[in-house]
This record gives sequence, C-alpha cells and structure tokens, in this order.
Amino acid sequence: MIELENVCVDFDAGQGRHTRAVEGVSLKIAAGEIFGIVGTSGAGKSTLLRTLNALQQPSEGRVTVNGVTLSTLRGAPLRKARQRIGMIFQHFNLMHTRTVAQNVAFSLKAAGWARADIAPRVAEILHLVGLADKANRFPVQLSGGQKQRVGIARAIANHPDVLLCDEPTSALDLETSANILELLREINAQLGITIVLITHEMNVIKSICDRVAVMSAGKVVELGDVFDIFARPQHEFTRQLVAHTLNLALPERLQQHLQGTLLKIQFIGDSAEQPVLSEVAVQFGVAVNILHGKIDYIGERALGVLVVQITAATPQAVENAVAQIQARTAQVEVIRG
Repeated sequence: MIELENVCVDFDAGQGRHTRAVEGVSLKIAAGEIFGIVGTSGAGKSTLLRTLNALQQPSEGRVTVNGVTLSTLRGAPLRKARQRIGMIFQHFNLMHTRTVAQNVAFSLKAAGWARADIAPRVAEILHLVGLADKANRFPVQLSGGQKQRVGIARAIANHPDVLLCDEPTSALDLETSANILELLREINAQLGITIVLITHEMNVIKSICDRVAVMSAGKVVELGDVFDIFARPQHEFTRQLVAHTLNLALPERLQQHLQGTLLKIQFIGDSAEQPVLSEVAVQFGVAVNILHGKIDYIGERALGVLVVQITAATPQAVENAVAQIQARTAQVEVIRG
C-alpha cells in the first residue's frame, strides 16, 4: 500500500547550506494497517508524514502510495492522487465561518462530486463519526473532540484509501483522546482504511497501532510490532520512550532505605496472569513486597512490569527465589542485590 525508499528531506538553511530533516527512511506499510510514527519534537516525523501526500517533496528517494509514485507527480495527476489520501490535523483546520455539514461538503465539492450526491454523503459520514445532530453547528459551538470528529469526517468523506493523522489527540484531554482513538480504530475496522498516525506519545501508539517506527534526529532507529517494541526495545532511545511511558522509577529514598534485594521484573503473555511471586514466596520462604507495577494489554497480549523487594532469613533463600523468578518471567533486572 505505502512504500518509502531511502527518503531524505532537506530544508534550505541559507548561504548555500541545508538542514536534513529526514535521513534515509525506508518503510513498507500494508493495506489496512494502523501504523504509528513516534518521536520527540524535531525528530522529523511530521515532515515524513507530509511526504506521503506530497505536501512535502523528498529531496531524495521515492514515495509510492497504492502503486502511484507520488514523488514524481505534479499538477493535475498529483491532485487526483491526493484525493485518495485523507488527512487530519492536530488543531483541526476547520473553516470557522461554515457549519459542520459545510466543512465536510467542501472536501466533496473539491473532489468534483455531483451536487445531488453531496448531501446524502455528508449525512452518512456525520452519522458514522457521531455528529448527526451537529450538522448545522459552527466550529465555535463544538468541543475539541467534536471538532476533531469533523476533521475526521471531512478527511474520509471522499472514500480515501489512506488516512494520515498528524498528532490527532495532542490538543485533547485524556478521555477525549481515548474516544478519538477508538473512533479511528472503528473506521479502520469498518472501512479498511490504512491509517498512518504520528505522535510523541507512546501511550497513543500502544492504544491503537499495529506497528510503529521510532524516529530520532530524522532517522528511523527502530521498527516493529508494537508489542515487541514495548516488550523488547532494542535502541537506547526506544528504551527511554518505553521507560518514560511505563514510569516505574522508584524514589531515591526507597532505594536507599529498603532492605533486601530489589528487582524489576517483566512478565510477557501468560506469565503476567500467573501467581509467580506468591508461589515463589511459599516455595522458598521469602517475603515479597510489591513496590510499583502495572499490567498493560497491547493487542490483547499482556505485558506486565513490577518492582519488588525480596527479603528472607538467609541469602541462599533470596538467591533461589531470584533464580526461579528469572526462569518463569521474561526479564529480571536486579536494581540492588
């Protein structure tokens, strides 16, 4: 569906110099996939996204969407190709002097729809995004979440194959963000639209995406299944993002004053739902104190991380308990032995 081959993007920095915002990115995104691109500000993710509808032409490389090489098109052929690619924005980009229905209708008029077909399609798509009763409202009368629903309706009204999402939830509160992500997931499932979403939040990636590319300094530093990226991050930058998202750092005072052995334990799949620690406590006569932890479900697969304190009457009992935990879980880090 989407293929990027060694895409680079340079910007003019003046005096004959240039700044490279995207460096040698190659990706393949399958039809019907929800694909995430994550990175901090300045990583190049927005620039890369804009190459997917040729709002930004690559300085080097090729961008192919649905068999069409966009990076070679200009004029009318490019405008036609863009009609198959919808886009939603962080700050909605609605026309404030037009109603909700008129905002959605505008994209259909621009695509050359017959006048008689526009009103039924607008009604249909507003029903899909849950705004059937807001057709005659103006953007100023809507909440942030409702404005983004209008943006989504406008982007998918023309039956696109691809929906590009530029930080679609960063201007919204947590509950509204979750609702928008759920709507995007439903649209993907019902309509089969390929979704490419950029964000700086790993929680967004975890909530909706099938695969993710991690970007840093214009490069893709890691690429893979979302669960695998969270469970086994390979690049140091990815590990930082995941650690920040899981937020399992212990206060320094606890690390200094707690007795015994401190462990950070990662559980994957079935082990996250088994009584590993309670069984180890009984088997080896150790005390297990859970200090911090959580279990997430990513694509219905369990990923758990716990920070625990283990104490016992003898060092050998602790050593045996740690060895058993290591044998029954995905990863054990000894924070303090």
